Amino acid sequence: MKTVNIAIDGPSGAGKSSISKKVAADLGFIHVDTGAMYRAIGLYAIRNGCLEPDQIAAVIEDVDVTLRFIGGSQRVMLCGEDVTDHIRTPEVSMAASKVSAVPAVRAHLLDLQKKIAAENDIIMDGRDIGSVVLPHADLKIFLTASAEERASRRYLELREKPDCPPYEDILRDIRQRDENDMHRAIAPLTQAPDAVLVDSTSMGFNEVVDTITAMIRETID
Repeated sequence: MKTVNIAIDGPSGAGKSSISKKVAADLGFIHVDTGAMYRAIGLYAIRNGCLEPDQIAAVIEDVDVTLRFIGGSQRVMLCGEDVTDHIRTPEVSMAASKVSAVPAVRAHLLDLQKKIAAENDIIMDGRDIGSVVLPHADLKIFLTASAEERASRRYLELREKPDCPPYEDILRDIRQRDENDMHRAIAPLTQAPDAVLVDSTSMGFNEVVDTITAMIRETID
């Protein structure tokens, strides 16, 4: 039986994961946040002092990253530890950007991502899903927003935490992350030629959810 694969790409902070999770729940699909997988490896690199490309490449085969789906919700396991709640810091975000540029890291995760897509109706989000991971996806969406809007959203998300960085630092990190992701040699962040652009700068969460849900229903009906 053929599965339905939806690819959602876009820059850091565009709301891909939260939007994809809600849409997937509404449609009865599984949501796969590939960025969380790279964040898990970034966390491993931080904990083990192996942030340089040659260092992480040398140990990547020993880094066990798996996904568990509980009630349709994704949990990220790193070497048997549930790290879902430990990978959403700015430090881990930058580490994820760094390790994701390492070919050995991308190869390590690619087979797992493709296997999940082959076995489930999914919405998979990331940076290179439509261009590399699922080039034959039923629908490809490139979800974006201005850097300023993305920084504002991230600040509102983090502001209740005692270690919340200033808005200016978040904006700087987002711009640096964009630069890293768009110019890396391996699988750079790019809009696939056949992807539909959704700019959410002036859209609310529910409006984006409704827009993407309608696009998917039109595709699969």
